[in-house]
Amino acid sequence: MQSDLSAARLLENMGTAVLVFNARMQLTYLNHAGEVMLAHTARHVCGRSVYELLKNADVLSEQLTAALASEQVLSHRGCRLELPDAPNLRVNCTFTSITDGNGEPCVLVELRQIDYQLRIEQEEHLITQQQATHELVRGLAHEIKNPLGGLRGAAQLLEQEIKDDALLEYTQIIISEADRLRALMDSMLGPNKLPKIQAVNIHQILERVRDLVQAEAGRKLRFHHDYDPSLPDLQADPDLLLQALLNIVRNAAQALGNDGDIAVRTRVQRNFNIGSSRHRLVARIEITDNGPGIAEDLRKQIFYPMITGRSDGTGLGLSIAQALISRHQGLIECNSQPGNTVFTILLPLEVKHES
Repeated sequence: MQSDLSAARLLENMGTAVLVFNARMQLTYLNHAGEVMLAHTARHVCGRSVYELLKNADVLSEQLTAALASEQVLSHRGCRLELPDAPNLRVNCTFTSITDGNGEPCVLVELRQIDYQLRIEQEEHLITQQQATHELVRGLAHEIKNPLGGLRGAAQLLEQEIKDDALLEYTQIIISEADRLRALMDSMLGPNKLPKIQAVNIHQILERVRDLVQAEAGRKLRFHHDYDPSLPDLQADPDLLLQALLNIVRNAAQALGNDGDIAVRTRVQRNFNIGSSRHRLVARIEITDNGPGIAEDLRKQIFYPMITGRSDGTGLGLSIAQALISRHQGLIECNSQPGNTVFTILLPLEVKHES
């Protein structure tokens, strides 16, 4: 009994995902690392067949059949798993034929994610990029806003001295342009107010975003949602979160020319890393559009300010969205190909907010 208990604890604390399938291709065991990888609890998926767990189940079923027949350890490197409720994975697999407590044949499967470290490095790069960009923009805005204030003040003083109405038009242009540039600098910096942290229902905010963008875009823009009802409230500033999500959904609508499909999906991720920080619970929000996609060279820079693929764009929406999500210790990622652009917002459900 003690040996069995120790073995169970060992499996539960392994970093490698461990799954056991019986001869009928049904999942009979899933350890904690496997729950994280499949984005489901063992209670929810045990008893399901491999064909219910994966969209491309043939990749595993062939190896499971071979392992049962040969009773040897088989390996499959670089296997791509297409999950119905989580991002696709690339893993190295090991298949070992064993017998269960009743002597029935089954297969122990070990999955090691080979793109995990790459994802962590990409996320850390995004976080570092956002922090560096914010500091750069803050310094630039400070250097620009100071002389703008002097320029505006001088124009106002000049306006008081000028009696010719025709010349007053020029001082008004100077004041107007100074105000426009100051507003642009403020937009690049984002809100200065401290976050007002409270319990937030993310689905209510997403519905508000949908209503706002639908009103702007018209009925040719079609929205679809797939909300996880088990997602608990976030501790966040509702106004900042609304603005971040609004920027992303508006960006998707503009990419579609207000004529296409936008899908919004929410899920809970357990024991999930954002960059190098591990969180017990993370809200995953995916905003997908079926537009033309984002060019690869632009995709690497879209969270920088002033970077845009549209001639009429300011290039500030996504940069501000990333900054606002960062204030909640979260992150925005982007994957894009023609017909399928996905912005993924990751938000810790339990965080210590800093002032």
